[in-house]
Amino acid sequence: MPSNPKGEAMRGLSVFISDIRACKSREAERKRINKELANIRTKFKGDKQLDGYQKKKYVCKLLFIFLLGNDIDFGHIEAVNLLSSLKYTEKQIGYLFISVLVGANSDLMKLVVPSIRNDLAGRNPVFIALALQCLANIADPDMADAFQGEVPRLLTAGDSNDGVKQCAALCLLRMLRQKPEAINHGEWAGRITNLVSDKHLGVVTSATSLINELVAKFPEPYQGIVSIAVSRLSRIVSVTVSDLQDYTYYFVPAPWLSVKLLQILQNYPPPEDPSVRGRLCESLEAILNRAQEPPKSKKVQHSNAKNAVLFEAINLIIHMDSEPNLLVRACNQLGQFLQHRETNLRYLALETMSRLAVSEFSHEAVRKHQETVVNQLKTERDVSVRQRAVDLLYAMCDKTNAERIVAEMLTYLESADYSIREEMVLKVAILAEKFAVDYTWYVDTILNLIRLAGDYVSEEVWYRVIQIVTNRDDVQGYAAKTVFEALQAPACHENMIKVGGYVLGEFGNLIAGDARSSPMVQFELLHSKFHLCSSPTRSLLLSTYVKFINLFPEMKAHIQRVVLQSDSNVRSSDVEIQQRAVEYQRLADVASADVLATVLEEMPPFPERDSSLLAKLKKKKGEAAGGRSKERRPGAGTQSSSSTPSAAAQVAAAAANNPAPVVAPVATLQQVAAPVTAPVAAPVAQPAAAPLADLLGTTEAAAAPPANNASALVDIFGSDNFGAAPAPAAAGPGELSPGAQENFDKFASRLSGVLFESSALQIGIKSEFRQNLGRVGIFYGNKASGVLQNFSATVHCPGDLQTQLTAQSKPIGNSVETGAQVQQLINVECLANFSDAPILDIQYTVNGSPDRLTLLLPVHITRFFESTQMTSTDFFTRWKALSSPGQENQKIFKAVLPIDSEATKAKLTGLGVGYIEGVDPNPDNFVCAGIVHTTQAQVGVLIRLEPNSQAQMYRLTVRASRDPVSLSVCNLLQAQF
Repeated sequence: MPSNPKGEAMRGLSVFISDIRACKSREAERKRINKELANIRTKFKGDKQLDGYQKKKYVCKLLFIFLLGNDIDFGHIEAVNLLSSLKYTEKQIGYLFISVLVGANSDLMKLVVPSIRNDLAGRNPVFIALALQCLANIADPDMADAFQGEVPRLLTAGDSNDGVKQCAALCLLRMLRQKPEAINHGEWAGRITNLVSDKHLGVVTSATSLINELVAKFPEPYQGIVSIAVSRLSRIVSVTVSDLQDYTYYFVPAPWLSVKLLQILQNYPPPEDPSVRGRLCESLEAILNRAQEPPKSKKVQHSNAKNAVLFEAINLIIHMDSEPNLLVRACNQLGQFLQHRETNLRYLALETMSRLAVSEFSHEAVRKHQETVVNQLKTERDVSVRQRAVDLLYAMCDKTNAERIVAEMLTYLESADYSIREEMVLKVAILAEKFAVDYTWYVDTILNLIRLAGDYVSEEVWYRVIQIVTNRDDVQGYAAKTVFEALQAPACHENMIKVGGYVLGEFGNLIAGDARSSPMVQFELLHSKFHLCSSPTRSLLLSTYVKFINLFPEMKAHIQRVVLQSDSNVRSSDVEIQQRAVEYQRLADVASADVLATVLEEMPPFPERDSSLLAKLKKKKGEAAGGRSKERRPGAGTQSSSSTPSAAAQVAAAAANNPAPVVAPVATLQQVAAPVTAPVAAPVAQPAAAPLADLLGTTEAAAAPPANNASALVDIFGSDNFGAAPAPAAAGPGELSPGAQENFDKFASRLSGVLFESSALQIGIKSEFRQNLGRVGIFYGNKASGVLQNFSATVHCPGDLQTQLTAQSKPIGNSVETGAQVQQLINVECLANFSDAPILDIQYTVNGSPDRLTLLLPVHITRFFESTQMTSTDFFTRWKALSSPGQENQKIFKAVLPIDSEATKAKLTGLGVGYIEGVDPNPDNFVCAGIVHTTQAQVGVLIRLEPNSQAQMYRLTVRASRDPVSLSVCNLLQAQF
């Protein structure tokens, strides 16, 4: 052995690294690595016993090779052996290797855990620190359980040195994130909070990181931290730079510690103790005063650290919302940043002032900066800053400045970035409604909004203007006149036509006295737009025309001849248009004038309720901010608007899911001759919109109770209730409800139907898919005699499915009234091939008895299949190209049902796998071809199904460019035949 084995080992590693760096190609590097791996493998397997330094050297080389991006499949046990060494460098390399290359689920953890426990129980602080650092890197919930006693003990023990305490605090933070209940708060809360008073600022900084996480999840046990944190913060802001020389960053004393202390205090209400509260206010004033001082350095690090503390202090001031002087001073300080040359500061100033504008104490101070913000909206180059300027204008708006702010936002809307137009439209609509003194101004604003940004006006916006116009008699005539004038423009957005169709259908008679807007002129104006509109809008206009028949009887014959009897409508390929044309024609022919007036009477006022636009805006803001802003902790003082019912519930309850003029359903036409004793009111069904744009409507409709509760969903899905079953026993967590698998399999060949039915609940499904995206509508119908309370329905993807499929569900209300029905929308995206299904977990209480259902959401891999037409030559050329063993899966199986050619074709078509005729030389065989769309790739799939009628057997062959896809499709198809 050399006289200095340590130096020899390091020289060997250095030589290897030099050789790798000297390689001029990837092949040369791979060759050198393979040579070294072979040498190391030989050394480890050799008979000669290696000493600690040699093991360390070879383990270091393996670690370096791994960091270069190569797989390492040996050497792990040698690294574990290094953990028992008494030399620091050897133990350090062992722990480093374990932290980087050994996963928490590895069997080697059975050997690693005892080594960590031995080091934690020892007296060597360096070894304890190494063990804690390793544990902080690899800890999982099981390890958090195993060490829940040792780590807090090391953190709070009086004989632990400062370095160990810092490591223990960060290790405990990792354990807390892995398993929050691993800490006994009653035992350790007091000792952990006292660490903030420690003399060593390194310990305090580490402890505050841990406490920040603890108080976010468990605020109650740690309430004593408030006075301690205020005391520590006061000492930091009152010292000079020289007092905290080791923890001063570019002339800012302990900026990271200050920020964490301020964040901790935002989890609790303002201190009630006058002395603590006074000391906190003094500290905040000191921070604001320091922001006014000339900078002590021109370097950006100084201003970043200084402003980080300042903005967190302002966040705390906003959270407290009880010190007018501090709020106004904070607003003035932020005002100085509005024109700062640094873009990030302008952004943060606007964002923070938006929250300040909500406070009654600082609202006036924020309003003083209105002109500056308006100017930024016009001149700012960064779109994200302009968006924050829009947010601030929205927040500072009140009755005194609403018209000016709305006008500025409308002016900017014409040139606004496309990414913020939809949000701006919502905000303008909300402000116009909220601060409208004269509702003629509101109507003008919304119509101008539709004219400027019609593509970004959501249905909720024009639904809302319809509700307001319907409910206010004083504005109906003005609305009819204004929308009539707007429709005379050469180019009208379709949303303008929708509003015009509804308003003129209801209130067109109010302007019919003017020759310029006579009934015939109104009709011709609307009908001139008819051929330019989509099917949903045409359906609405048909309802408007039948309303005209009631309002203006003299036009009946003209409307019937031009519209209702037109071949383009009666024989339209769109079922909804065809049905309305036929039904309205029949209604006009059969019904007497009195019956017609009753059926087509003016819509009654909608129930007064809060605007659904606020809920939509809040949801949109939450989605946009989810990826960039931290989660607000319980008690954190973000100013937000009051809780608003969901847009779905409000719009549906207001009967505005499609505010077309209301007519009688077909069922009542058989009773036209009978005396009418009550008005007939039933909304016309909304036609299907563009694919995936609004598959099932934008609302979670809370339908009125039907006369027969049992038929709540049957009218929608037909009488084929194959999912109906007696009420099953409640499923436990993770356990599928009885019949769940069978009903899931049946949905492989259909897009709608009843997924589940019991005496209390009926669940229906309607879905649509396009490429790698899909939308599933779930309808929950209450068949019980009581209200379904504590109702919740969540969707999650178990296990590996989380990386293969995303399923995002819209929230629904927590109760379902007797006989009512609510709708939930699930947006799905196929990321990669999958064979499992998302879990639909439903919980509710009915008549005091809790129940739980665990079902499979019917989403199959074949739903993302796009069929492809090809000739026989092309098919078999491609078939031969996919002949590798890994690309083909074949099944030979007995037919469950008698083989029927037409039934098989229908089932293949229902499965969505793209049946092609005339391709296979054998006419009895079935051939399908297409592409499975995923986010990661597009996978070509060919299918050949060969039936044997005599033996009643099938041979199914699936070939795909990727093996997992062929296997998934093959298994799914086999289950259907």
